[in-house]
Amino acid sequence: MLHLRLIVPPDLVPPVMEILERAPEVTNLWHLAGAAAKPPGDLVSCDVAKEEATSLLEELRALGLEERGSIAAEYVDVSISRAAREAELAAVGTPADAVVWEEVEGRVMESASLSISFLVLMTIATMIGAVGLITDSTIVLIGAMVVGPEYGPLAGIGVALVEGRLPLAARSLRAILVGFPLGIVAAAALTGLLRVSGIAPEVLLPEEHSLTVIIADPNWYSVIVAVLAGVVGMLALAGAKSGVLVGVLISVTTIPAAANVGVAAVYGDWDSVLGGAAQLAINLLAVVVSGVIVLWVIKRARLRRSLQESGPELHEPV
Repeated sequence: MLHLRLIVPPDLVPPVMEILERAPEVTNLWHLAGAAAKPPGDLVSCDVAKEEATSLLEELRALGLEERGSIAAEYVDVSISRAAREAELAAVGTPADAVVWEEVEGRVMESASLSISFLVLMTIATMIGAVGLITDSTIVLIGAMVVGPEYGPLAGIGVALVEGRLPLAARSLRAILVGFPLGIVAAAALTGLLRVSGIAPEVLLPEEHSLTVIIADPNWYSVIVAVLAGVVGMLALAGAKSGVLVGVLISVTTIPAAANVGVAAVYGDWDSVLGGAAQLAINLLAVVVSGVIVLWVIKRARLRRSLQESGPELHEPV
């Protein structure tokens, strides 16, 4: 269930209550007149089955409640109520497959911006990746991929392209264009420091650093994995499945590829620099393209369902 807390201007209370009262997927509905102070208005609260949350939120936003009042939503972890069970049974589909589009947008908006924390995580992730490449440690590279925050802006680009929101696309792209070069510079700086101090070897021999060779050699397998990861990543983001999203981060070699560019540049291995850059570009493009396709399909299915539900009303005689 999703709990909605609404602040409603007095003149919008009748249509809002009408929408909520006629929806069989809504329960635990209550209304306090004049209870809200900022913004001023009435307080309306209810629980709605997750499967119907997007449709309900669309109706409320169409009334102008987003501009004139307030809409807040949060998940209900446990709801022990016969009425709640009946509301969930009235909804079409299953909660596990339900997608709350506003939740997807909110999660992406939070993680798609160029921020200090994003840059710090990108820097640390690529530096960890550089250590993993120098030591040829798979475990360390996996740690670098988990730390990397790059999926947020990539998802932001996907959502922005599907929604046609150019400001969000520009903001997400800016995070990618600043974060990865900064990470590459950080990986190169750490590699140079380790090499000068004698901790890192003078030469990275291919037979002793197989991970570097693999990452610097993009192929069709790289494309396939990146596409599949992009699909699963968007499904995990839409379904709020954080555990699956961690697996996506581990499967995509964006952070290792960026780290490889920095490490190889310090060692003067320009073929590996080009190979790592190509690997990075392939992964970024494949994740975004596959993610856009998934989000487009989800949104089209949502629109088709909305049209089917409103069809009889649209064809009623005037």
